[in-house]
Amino acid sequence: MIARLWRMRPRLPGASPRPAAASAALDRRQGAWLLAAAALTLAPHGLWLPAWIAVLGAALLGWRAVLLWRGHRPPPHLVLLVLAIAAGVGVRLEFGHFFGKAPGVALLALLLGLKLLETRAARDIRAGVLLCLFLQLAVFLEDQSLPIAALALGGTLLALAALVALADPRGGHREPLRTAAVVLAQGLPFMLLLFLLFPRIQGPLWGLPADAYSARTGLSDTMAPGSISELSNSSAIVLRAAFSGPPPPPAQRYWRGPVLTQFDGRTWRALPFAEAAAPFYTAAGPALDYQLTLEPHNRRWLLALDYPGASAPAIRYASDYHALAAQPVRNRSRYALTAHPEAAVGESESSAVLAASLRLPADSNPRTRALAQQLAAGTDSHAEILRRVIAHLRDARLRYTLRPPLLGRHAADEFLFDTQRGFCEHFASAFAVLMRAAGVPTRIVTGYQGGEINPIDAHLVVRQSDAHAWAEVWLEEKGWIRVDPTALTAPQRIDDGLAAALSEFEGLPLMRRADMAWLRDLRHQWEALSNAWNQRVLGYNPERQRELLARLGLKRVDAATMAGVLSIASALLFAGLYLWASRPRVRHDPLQRQWDRFSARLAKVGLAREPWEGPLAYGERIAAARPEQAAELRAISASYARLRYGPGTATDELQVLRKRIDALKLS
Repeated sequence: MIARLWRMRPRLPGASPRPAAASAALDRRQGAWLLAAAALTLAPHGLWLPAWIAVLGAALLGWRAVLLWRGHRPPPHLVLLVLAIAAGVGVRLEFGHFFGKAPGVALLALLLGLKLLETRAARDIRAGVLLCLFLQLAVFLEDQSLPIAALALGGTLLALAALVALADPRGGHREPLRTAAVVLAQGLPFMLLLFLLFPRIQGPLWGLPADAYSARTGLSDTMAPGSISELSNSSAIVLRAAFSGPPPPPAQRYWRGPVLTQFDGRTWRALPFAEAAAPFYTAAGPALDYQLTLEPHNRRWLLALDYPGASAPAIRYASDYHALAAQPVRNRSRYALTAHPEAAVGESESSAVLAASLRLPADSNPRTRALAQQLAAGTDSHAEILRRVIAHLRDARLRYTLRPPLLGRHAADEFLFDTQRGFCEHFASAFAVLMRAAGVPTRIVTGYQGGEINPIDAHLVVRQSDAHAWAEVWLEEKGWIRVDPTALTAPQRIDDGLAAALSEFEGLPLMRRADMAWLRDLRHQWEALSNAWNQRVLGYNPERQRELLARLGLKRVDAATMAGVLSIASALLFAGLYLWASRPRVRHDPLQRQWDRFSARLAKVGLAREPWEGPLAYGERIAAARPEQAAELRAISASYARLRYGPGTATDELQVLRKRIDALKLS
């Protein structure tokens, strides 16, 4: 754009004119390839760009396509200058600044459309292709999934085709794509080599503080009525687990997240906790070894299976028994973990924690308090109170639903006595209030419950829709005991998942409905493929690279060794490609294929062309042999000679030659 403004400056008298190439019109064939590359490049960015920027970018490409189709010249430079300034102002107003990932990509997307509008010369095409390649790289700052990688690969192929069309303006319509595919295939071995041997850098692709990590949906360290039911609408994957043996039964699939103790009458919040390098309990009972692949959620909790045993040094353990990462989980991460579902925890809990687990606001939920006093009357132990509360809730005809009515100030009262319809957070919160009012220390645990075994790769997949809340009750000589109030009303939620517990699959995403077996099978296949991509490609971290090099016999891995191995492997690849490229081969372009086809048809009637025979001499010989078709045979031979040895081959002339050969009757 700056170069265009520089060329718009007033020229001094006697100055040399601009080169002819600078004012040449963009060829329709070249423009079509360039527009296709730009459209495929910008398409995935539309998922993250503001709507007006995506629409404006598409409009700029559409405008250029119309001008190209109608053979009109690009708009005046002054119009482009005004559009460029307006685009910059719009991006500044949208994001508040120019520095960062989001405004930078948005500005480049608009500049790509403006660059195509001013494209006239060969260097403009090259600049447009470079912008396409940069934006294809930038899309990985947002998403590195398999579909995005496929789109980026397709965009790269079309960008290379645009360069081929620029270098060979008289080629056929399919030649640029075929040549670009060959060039891309030649680069794949080098890409694989760099992927395997180039030093791996662990961390995000983008690191500016302002927008290095975007906000992510998922669990919070607070819970209010409706906060977890909102997550049930999402089928996004939270974690995958691969067990070394049989997976645990559904009743043990509790993936522990934040523990909420403080209650203000409506919202539950987590209290500060201590953390250490070892668990705050003694691991006991059967152990489950598994590999956890956790999606990034920008929090520290690992959502490990209850109860996590001692593991890698990088893992920390909270005093409320959930596992933590050393830093917020901002990239897809893998952990080798062990769970002890039957371990006893909290037998010697501190008095401060127990006191906090009994507090209730003085003026909240009076009817629930009265019910608690009634249920606790005449009991001599917390275990007996727990038994009575469970029996009462089981008989209370509460209904499990994804669409509970809104609750007011006294949420537990309204749920237990009025609406009697709720999601897991309503059940857990009302239970905890009831138990605290009866004098039993109780708290809420949030996380995920369940998971679905993918039959393709045998991984257990846990989704946002598996978000769950349950309670923990402290009993003397037993410690913290898990109680899931939801299971009292909807036990199928625990055993068979969310879909089984809801009537007519109310509010569930289409892919989670149990009556769509074929969709579920399709989803399993796709998720298994995505998991393989995540594990083997995106999960190829420095540790896996060291393991690969060790298998290749490289025990010592440092910068010098890696540089040497990479240099030797690259030299071998270059040598192999050089030998392949320099091998003897016959040129078979579209024109040559038509001439060979013509010669082969004549060979079938005894008029084969000699290797030393030129087209005109051959045309005279076959014309003499078949005088009744002499004129047509001479015309075809002369047409081939003119196209082969003349200034160039136009596509329409090649089509005329092909049709004349097709129409030739030989017997």
